Amino acid sequence: MDFALGDRLEELLGRVRGFMDEHVYPVEAEAIAAIDEEVRPGVAYPEILVGIREKARAEGLWNLFLPGDEHGAGLTNWEYGMLCEEMGRSPVVAPMAFNCAAPDTGNMEILVEHGTDEQKRRWLEPLLNEHSRSCFSMTEPEVAGSDPTTLRARAELDEGSGEWVINGHKWFTSGAVGADLAIAMVVTDPDAAPYAKASMIIVPTDQPGFELVRSVPVMGHERGPGHCEIRYEDCRVPEANLLGPRGAGFVIAQDRLGPGRIHHCMRAIGTCERAIELMSRRASEREAFGSKLADKQFVQDFIAKSRIETEQARLLTLKAAWLMDTAGKREARREISMIKVVAANVVMDVLDRAIQVHGALGMSDDTPLAAMWRFSRMLKVADGPDEVHKMVVARRELNRYA
Repeated sequence: MDFALGDRLEELLGRVRGFMDEHVYPVEAEAIAAIDEEVRPGVAYPEILVGIREKARAEGLWNLFLPGDEHGAGLTNWEYGMLCEEMGRSPVVAPMAFNCAAPDTGNMEILVEHGTDEQKRRWLEPLLNEHSRSCFSMTEPEVAGSDPTTLRARAELDEGSGEWVINGHKWFTSGAVGADLAIAMVVTDPDAAPYAKASMIIVPTDQPGFELVRSVPVMGHERGPGHCEIRYEDCRVPEANLLGPRGAGFVIAQDRLGPGRIHHCMRAIGTCERAIELMSRRASEREAFGSKLADKQFVQDFIAKSRIETEQARLLTLKAAWLMDTAGKREARREISMIKVVAANVVMDVLDRAIQVHGALGMSDDTPLAAMWRFSRMLKVADGPDEVHKMVVARRELNRYA
């Protein structure tokens, strides 16, 4: 493994950092507030973010996550991971600014890989080139999200009309407010084997029968694009909206989630880096009991642990990304599960220490720390809870000695 940046990646990283210094950090709080205030059905991004996105596109800092040269920057997973880390320093605003935010990234990836020419023209092109967003509709409230073989939402093919008729109840359909389309994972073959029952179907959000019930409050936050409860009630879409082969929903989901987990983990490491910076600056400036906080042994312990754990997490994440690049997603499953657990826990530990060093200020929204804590806590659940990933790692380890 060689993680030397090289001239091209070094230059690209410098441009991303420079763009964030000039266009993201100065308006970060304003942009987050605008996302909450302005995003609604028909409005994917607030006006301030549209302006930032236009600048990013004009500077060629656009769709950096796609590996091919046709739509993206032609970066490997580990190379893009380094850019993700920079974006993770502003985890709400920066990914949107560069058109690299979830769940759009995963949706675009599977549209590139599995979409028909017509699906790409109608759905992928606006996501790639316009200010359009999508959502991913998989988790259901009545069954365990950690076991997707229990999904109940159904899609039946009406042979007479040539339409899928979708009925089901979903929630945590992230980004549904203001999205133009949902990619729904639904059961199309209930009598098939457990991992061949489901398919992916594209559903326009303005289609009759697609009901956005509410944005589910998450850590007290329910605005912006949201994590939404959705009901599909006799929602009809053309048969041609099937994404990929019938019954391939689980395969496509893994194609979608593998790179996405890498992106999440590298952004988490960027969040760690910003938290360490804020913690160190605060410790160097704040005085208590006759000396700077930086002179206190427990604060030094906080900073040292945070640096050690962040470096370990970065290296493990880069190894998983490198393995995906060299051996493929399937061969990297163990490492992907490992980094999903490690990064999700490290970022929470680092943020907790940074908040503690800031005292009451750290609990407020006068620094980015509290918002980053709220945003990052989902990583221990999203894209598979820690416990499931630990089970995957343990099974593979046990199988070596069985």
